[in-house]
Amino acid sequence: MKLNLIIAGAPGCGKGTQSELIVKHFNLRHFSTGDLLRHEIAEQTPLGMEIDTIISKGNFVPDSMIIEILTKAIGMRCDKCDGILLDGFPRTRAQAVALEEMMSERGTPMSLFLDLQVPENELINRLLIRGETSGRSDDNLETIRKRLEIYHIKTEPVNDFYKGLNKYVSINGMGSIDEIYARIRKVLERELS
Repeated sequence: MKLNLIIAGAPGCGKGTQSELIVKHFNLRHFSTGDLLRHEIAEQTPLGMEIDTIISKGNFVPDSMIIEILTKAIGMRCDKCDGILLDGFPRTRAQAVALEEMMSERGTPMSLFLDLQVPENELINRLLIRGETSGRSDDNLETIRKRLEIYHIKTEPVNDFYKGLNKYVSINGMGSIDEIYARIRKVLERELS
């Protein structure tokens, strides 16, 4: 059985850290849509050049392009893995619908949508600390608040979509990295049993 996962949660919830642990333990292929888009641009493919033009004008990459890139990447890199882990996708209900259709056509539907839940004040603290230690310019209070606001508006419909499919799982994202991972692992092992 393929284990096809989506890891979601607000900026600063720990998706990246938990993704590394999940991928390693369950032999999954990790896909970040941001990385895939940057790769297409760096390779200067026709699609990549089109994406670069869109992004440079401050616009969002259309869902159809993201699905096209994701479909290609999954097709090329998923032969010997036990499933996939998507990070940063889907971000809208339309993307979620397109993803479910694409994966069903492949005969490997998505298994679970893991939503890491962290209180907003903790997210802000984590991101401010990350900004201080990493030097990321987007980790300042004003930008963080804006990102969180957009996140809540855009992702509520995605959460509701996966609740409707009985694939939504809320994970308590507070505690140590190991404590959070133990909660996730318990859910995934139950799914595989």
